[in-house]
Amino acid sequence: MSTRAWIAGARLPTLPAAVGPVLMGGGLAWWAGRFEPLPFTAALVAALFIQIGTNLANDYSDYVRGADTAERLGSPRVTQTGQLRPERVKAGAALCFGLALAVGVYLVVRAGWPIVWIGLASIAAGVLYTGGPWPFGYHALGDVFAFVFFGPVAVAGTYYVQTLEWSVGALWAGVGVGAITTAILVVNNLRDRDTDRAAGKRTVAVLIGRRASQLEYTALFAVGGLVPLLGVLRGGWPHATLLAWGALALAIPALHTLWTYRDPRLLNPVLRATARAAGLYGLLFAIGCLA
Repeated sequence: MSTRAWIAGARLPTLPAAVGPVLMGGGLAWWAGRFEPLPFTAALVAALFIQIGTNLANDYSDYVRGADTAERLGSPRVTQTGQLRPERVKAGAALCFGLALAVGVYLVVRAGWPIVWIGLASIAAGVLYTGGPWPFGYHALGDVFAFVFFGPVAVAGTYYVQTLEWSVGALWAGVGVGAITTAILVVNNLRDRDTDRAAGKRTVAVLIGRRASQLEYTALFAVGGLVPLLGVLRGGWPHATLLAWGALALAIPALHTLWTYRDPRLLNPVLRATARAAGLYGLLFAIGCLA
């Protein structure tokens, strides 16, 4: 039971959101002739540990703040359901962040102080999303942080640890995957809008309502489609990077459900499809860079 509980707490369906940006950074480094397998692998492992640590930290913090209750519409949380004690979940989050820091030591040795700040900021964002004295996820800033850290920061940071150079192209590529990753949070918060409002959690969806959240989700996927097109036309990216559009196909049934649902529980498959789209977007883009 404990092993299954930890797997549930890790929220494996969310991990593509961490993998996709790293794959894009690796693909761009390959296209530039600067791919380095060891730094790339270290960046991927660190990103996964940070994502799992963030999931556990959010599980713990939402529980102690009273945001996760029996009325929750999404998949059950391990703290709220009693599968794991709160202190164990908190310790698990700390362990994951510690492992990410351990991997990060190698990246810092290779790439210097910029990686220190990126790593510490990423971990702080994971903890403070629902934790700390002023959790920004409770104050309508979650979308912004998701976009920044799962988009430009992750892609450009992965590119940097391989090439030791910053790239405007990598930052632009991060806009695309960051938009789709933010869409995951949009649909999550749209589903939980009523329970979040009752718990005093002021997400963007709580503030702007259903229709505007639907428009936000749609616009984010449009941005994801625009980025590779402009990268090919203006940035000289390989035409094959347009393969990333294949991930947008997952959004077609998801968009239909998002615009027509009556029961918020119907958004759970949309959430999973959006997370898969984020990972597939990064994978297909990276494959396109190999061409």
